[in-house]
Parts: sequence; C-alpha cells; structure tokens
Amino acid sequence: MFMQKICIVGLGYVGLPLAVEFGKKYRTVGFDINKSRIDELRDGIDHTLEVTKAEIASATSLSFTCQVEDLKDVNTFIVTVPTPIDEHRQPDLTPLIKASETIGKVLKKGDIVIYESTVYPGATEEDCVPVLERVSGLKFNQDFFAGYSPERINPGDKEHRVTTIKKVTSGSTPEVAERVDALYRSIITAGTHKASSIKVAEAAKVIENTQRDLNIALINELAVIFNKLGIDTEEVLLAAGTKWNFLPFRPGLVGGHCIGVDPYYLTHKAQAIGYHPEVILAGRRINDGMGRYVVSELIKAMLKKRIQVSDAKVLVMGLTFKENCPDLRNTKVIDIINELQEYDVQADVYDPWVDPDEAMSEYEIRPIQEPKAGQYDAIVLCVSHKEFKEKTVPEFRSLLKEKGVIYDLKYVLPKGTADIRL
Repeated sequence: MFMQKICIVGLGYVGLPLAVEFGKKYRTVGFDINKSRIDELRDGIDHTLEVTKAEIASATSLSFTCQVEDLKDVNTFIVTVPTPIDEHRQPDLTPLIKASETIGKVLKKGDIVIYESTVYPGATEEDCVPVLERVSGLKFNQDFFAGYSPERINPGDKEHRVTTIKKVTSGSTPEVAERVDALYRSIITAGTHKASSIKVAEAAKVIENTQRDLNIALINELAVIFNKLGIDTEEVLLAAGTKWNFLPFRPGLVGGHCIGVDPYYLTHKAQAIGYHPEVILAGRRINDGMGRYVVSELIKAMLKKRIQVSDAKVLVMGLTFKENCPDLRNTKVIDIINELQEYDVQADVYDPWVDPDEAMSEYEIRPIQEPKAGQYDAIVLCVSHKEFKEKTVPEFRSLLKEKGVIYDLKYVLPKGTADIRL
C-alpha cells in the first residue's frame, strides 16, 4: 500500500501553513536550512505570526528538520522557497536552484517534486528539473515527476487561509496531474482547478499579481493627476466606486514578495523571447517611483509651513510592506526613508509589528521603541496597522513640534485632518 510522506521545503509565510495542514492528515516533514527557524518551530513558535502554537500542535504528524538525511523516505516534495529579484530587477532563482539540488540528493524513483514558488512560465521544467536530473542521476517523467501549484498566501490575512483559497494544480503527465490535484483536494476546502500543463499554472500565478500591480499603478497615476488638480483622490474613488463593476483599488506603496516582484518574472521571460512588454513595465515604473513622489510632496508641504528641511526630523510610521503583519520583504517604505536622507532629513522609524533585529539585518534600520511628544517636523503614515488606526488625531498632532506636517498615505485619519493625503 502506498504511504504518502510529504516534505515541505522552505518554512516561511507559504511553507509553514501548508506543512501544518498536510501534517494533520499525512506524515509530513518541514525542512528549512535555517536551524534557528527549525528550533523555534519545534517549540511551537512562529515569528511570522501565520500560525499559532495550537495550530502547530494540531498537526500531529508534522516534524521539523534541517538535516537532508531526514528526507530519504519522502516521496512527495513541495518547494515553497522565496523567488526574489536582484539589484537589477532580474529574477533570482538561487533559492529555487539550491532547493532543487537539496531534493536531488535524496530523490528516488517514483517521487514527485511540486513547486509552489512564483516563477515565469517554463521555469519548473527548464530550470528546476534539469537540476533534479543532474544531482539525482534520474530521468524526468520516467524515474521521477514534477508538478506546479502556485501559492496564494496573503500574509497577515486571517480570513483567507491556505485551505480556504482555491488552488491551481498541474503535473508533468496527465496521471501525475491527477495525483497532484487529489493531494491538494484532500486539504483545500475551497477546491482546486487542474490546469492543462505546468506552464499554464505558472503563467496563471504570475499574471495574478501583474494584474494587481497594473491596477494600483493606474490609481497611483490618477492620484498624482488629481493632486495637481486639487481634487481629493479618495472622494473620487468613493464616487466612482458606486458603479457596480468599478474595481476598488487604492493608491499606495507597492512592495512585498509578490505584487512588486512577480511582474519582473513575466517581463524577463517576455524579453527573453524577443518581446518588450510596454504596459507591464510602465506600471512598474510608476509604482517604483511612488516613494520619491511622496517625499517630494512632503518637502513641498514642509516648505509652505516655513519648516527648515535640512536636519528636520520626520517620523515614519510603519516599515512592513502591509498592515498587521511583520513581513519586511521588499517593503517600499525604505524608498521613502532613503529619499528623505537625500534631503539630509533625519528619519525615525516606528513600527510595533517589526522585529528590530530583522530590520537592522535587512535594512540597517533600528526602529524606535515609542515616539516622543513634540519631537517631529513631519509624520508620514505609511502602513495602516491597527495600532495606528486606534490613535486619535490629537495623539498624532502631539508628536509634532509647534508647526508640523502629517502625510497620510493610507487614509488612516479622517478627511481634512491630515495636511496631505495620497
């Protein structure tokens, strides 16, 4: 009788929730090269806050390891490592290749390797499978097989969880595609959608966030136009939103590990086959330039109030890429901080969700513990954490000097109470 044993490779925001769900039904091992991460998970602690101690404990067939030898009896590998971009905004497949090399060392005949990491169409079969073949000495679709099922985790979202989000699945043969689909169907209550090929599933994932990126870019550009016209952007969006098919996007910083990254995977592949994607890259340019735009508007507002910009002190509220989660990956708040430094402005960063050591390691920023009253020439509200939403306007104003500017990027404060809104 076939006994399923699953290994989740990479235990971050995507891998851990998946490992917990599979660990409730199958023998599952969570693998990560970060030993401290393994140690904390063995103690039932998840610093990403995606799963609770009780949820980890409920996965009675789940174990954790950083030792490759512990994966020898695994027959289904699921890869959930990050797929970032480099400093030139090109796909960085290093984590994916290294994960494939690790799996190749223990891959056996009949095993299936499923990738969940966001990639461009073709990456699984063109970049990952050859690594598996080279390291294992086995032949693809004869000795071992592959699948692709794109992750759809939304960090910090406690309503849309791994089991309640419909899952796209695929496999390297029709039979394997059905096995992959059946495996996910066994834990995904929202159901699955079996794509016709791995490339179709890869493409579906990469356009999900490309579409969102373009929609936000449009609203960001509209916000710039409306600002020049002296029109409140939120009022316009609320009015337009009364039409049943108007999409309720809002302007803002576009960071994180998905929306601000995935379009570059698609454009990279498009350019590799000789096509220059104009619309997608235009949207990226707009969104990547929002930090600079925000600071330029802030500086104008400060000058209008006769606030000396050089050596001014600004409080940046929020560092994570989105509200109510500790995720710092590819946060675009850093663009604002870096741009402020160009004006010789001192920026204090306050974010109650952030691990100070992680912020220092990632960005060489040490967030302050608590802002003090009367210290700042300006406040930039970058992230709508619940702690910020609970503050009153007088509480925000008390942090400013006698004359100061509040720039509300996230519509946290009531209309008319901030000096500038995006």
